[in-house]
Amino acid sequence: MVKVSNLLKGAIELHAHSAPSIFPRKQTDWELVEDAKKAEMYGIVIKAHEGVSYDRAALLQEKNPEIKVFGGLVCNDFVGGLNVNAVDLALKMGARIIWMPTLSSSRHKKYFKENKKENILNPKKRMNNSENTISIFDGKKIKDSVKHILDLIAKNNRVLATGHLSSEDSYQLVLEAKKIGVQKILIQHVDLGISPYSLEEQKQLVKEGCYLEKCYLACSDDFKDIKIQDMAESIHTLGSSNCVLVTDYGQEHHIPVVEAMNSFVNKLTEVGISNQDINKMIVRNPKYLLEG
Repeated sequence: MVKVSNLLKGAIELHAHSAPSIFPRKQTDWELVEDAKKAEMYGIVIKAHEGVSYDRAALLQEKNPEIKVFGGLVCNDFVGGLNVNAVDLALKMGARIIWMPTLSSSRHKKYFKENKKENILNPKKRMNNSENTISIFDGKKIKDSVKHILDLIAKNNRVLATGHLSSEDSYQLVLEAKKIGVQKILIQHVDLGISPYSLEEQKQLVKEGCYLEKCYLACSDDFKDIKIQDMAESIHTLGSSNCVLVTDYGQEHHIPVVEAMNSFVNKLTEVGISNQDINKMIVRNPKYLLEG
């Protein structure tokens, strides 16, 4: 691993992918955690589109007490979608983040139908053809199952993440979540083409108290959705107190996750993001979401 910036000391990566996975991954869970430890990071969140990662995180944590390893549950078809019982169990077993549908969302399916990106969505098995599309709505109303899930998240003071829902659906979810009492809401990769948010939409979500993921994958050659300079300007506009930096890396053809985070923070500092703002976005804000 390349030498990493001191800025990564105490950092938390909120959005990383590793193996085991049906997708080709750069590293195993163990290799990812080892890199994070070498960088003296505080912790890392493992996200698995296939369903759960809280159980993997628990085992990794037991063998690596010097770093925090977090997991959660993604409400895709593989766990029964918006499954209240699955969410309840996940939270009882230590899940820190409940993600709304990613691969199972209509927005995700539409994007990858229109944009063939084999490096990103190239499962070893053709699972997506038989996968159901999952909506948070029953007609025009939020489903009762979603309301129950939001209630569980609120009662456990855990993080609601929007997954790959459209910006319009996410906003309605946020309003319902706030009504129910969810305190920690994470809007995922707002600049990424899979489920993009306009700057005005991002501003509105900040007003609602949400945290926004600023995602390195959006700047990658795979997507090229935003330039680092433009992302920096959006951070200045939105305020670093309302943003978190994530990579969303782990794909087989990319550099490793921790190396990617190192590259990300270095590039942001080169275009005017202060060390203090970097610290807010990779240390303070993520720690509040996971442990505050």
